[in-house]
Amino acid sequence: MSAAAAIALQDRSLPHVDTALFDVPTGQRLAGAGTSTHAPRFLLLYGSLRERSYSRLLTLEAARLLVAMGGEVRVFDPAGLPLPDSAPESHPKVQELRDAAAWAEGMVWTSPERHGAMTGIMKAQIDWIPLSLGAVRPTQGKTLAVMEVSGGSQSFNAVNQLRVLGRWMRMITIPNQSSVAKAFLEFDAAGRMKPSAYYERVVDVMEELMKFTLLTRDVAPYLVDRYSERRENAEALSRRVNQRAI
Repeated sequence: MSAAAAIALQDRSLPHVDTALFDVPTGQRLAGAGTSTHAPRFLLLYGSLRERSYSRLLTLEAARLLVAMGGEVRVFDPAGLPLPDSAPESHPKVQELRDAAAWAEGMVWTSPERHGAMTGIMKAQIDWIPLSLGAVRPTQGKTLAVMEVSGGSQSFNAVNQLRVLGRWMRMITIPNQSSVAKAFLEFDAAGRMKPSAYYERVVDVMEELMKFTLLTRDVAPYLVDRYSERRENAEALSRRVNQRAI
């Protein structure tokens, strides 16, 4: 430590911190949350409506793996989901998606890469999941795995964008990810993924997602508990986060 830093740290006061709300994180708080015994719950989204959708086929492979690992899954079909703001929130497909998002403890988002980005179908689903409902944030603290399929050489544009959205939705996005190049070569006539390094990476990603979900689901409320939000009461927080989007 430099001399200047040592001198600065001689004053350790925090005059702008409300000491009644300041929390010192401890391992005991993390260990004392208990252990859930129900099957981990996952919502899987994919970003294509094609009859032979490779993002859907990849999503189904992920779903099979999660079930084999002891998870419970719901795969959302985006067909019939209206564009954001083109229909009321009471629309049946919107409610189906939001109910599934609230139910899930983790998610998998899989998009094709189109024009160097995720598809509009993928983005529309995420846009219909609210960042907040009153003072409740439906996705905060939940785990997320991201995957993409490409028609050409391997790319990471879509998964990189999905990671940004996961952070924006305050989700715990796992480090591993999957990007399947030339996806039309990777599935057989029955729609099952062929054995390959790409398939093994999907196994890796789902295994990691399951581990992170088991590790964090019981302590998620503590992990995302924030000093700034503790300083607001629930009514004030609800007013702030529900301001009409510009």
